[in-house]
Amino acid sequence: MRHVRNSCEQAILDTVRRDGRARIAALARALSVSDETVRRHVRALVADGLVRREHGAVVWVGGSEPPFERRLSVNAAAKRAIARAVAERVEDGATVMLDTGSTTAYVAEALAARRELTVITNGIEIARSLVGRNGHRVYLAGGALDARLAAALGPEALAFLDQFHADLAILSIAAIDAEQGLMDFELDEARMARAMMRRARRVLVAADHSKFGRRAAVRVADLGAVDLLVTEAPPPEPFEAQLAAAGVELVVAMPAAGARQSVSV
Repeated sequence: MRHVRNSCEQAILDTVRRDGRARIAALARALSVSDETVRRHVRALVADGLVRREHGAVVWVGGSEPPFERRLSVNAAAKRAIARAVAERVEDGATVMLDTGSTTAYVAEALAARRELTVITNGIEIARSLVGRNGHRVYLAGGALDARLAAALGPEALAFLDQFHADLAILSIAAIDAEQGLMDFELDEARMARAMMRRARRVLVAADHSKFGRRAAVRVADLGAVDLLVTEAPPPEPFEAQLAAAGVELVVAMPAAGARQSVSV
């Protein structure tokens, strides 16, 4: 694999790593170069196994998500809208499980206004947002801490979940593929999501529009394993039809008017 990159290649790589996907034409505009120049640099990145070409776009396949703090700033207005809609569907006194993720971090902030929830999570920032607020009881899974994901993962964290049964599991997913369903970049994160699904009466997936049409390394579950999917924009075909066929309730929560957010170039 080559390790020396020019500034244009590095800018493309940074953008696709950050956002998961970017259009060739949008990259060309952002970098003030031609589409063909972008394609030439993309071919080099494809050869290195870092990205793949897909219908006029570049998709990140480098093997991991961006760090947690960086993901918090991407599509922030969309994630806040999703979080508000999720919180409206959680009753006071409910028992909920939340996995780690930037979207579920916003959900945790919105849930702080509810009362006397029992919250089980492996996310450090999620626990921090809810502990000591409005009578909430917060249980944080132990195990090996992953600083990049701000979460506890591994066999100890999975065993911890087996002590609980929740009314609702709220999951933040990395990718939603038309063929493979729910996907994630990390095997341990996928295992945690599956464990929460098993230990909850209902499953809610909170995912912004950028997650549709993406693929990641690890398959989590079929779309039919989800009871409710909350997003901030109507999903593209074929997803809307597939969700309906699988019996998944779809909620589209529009961001507040005038809200600013970071989006893919």
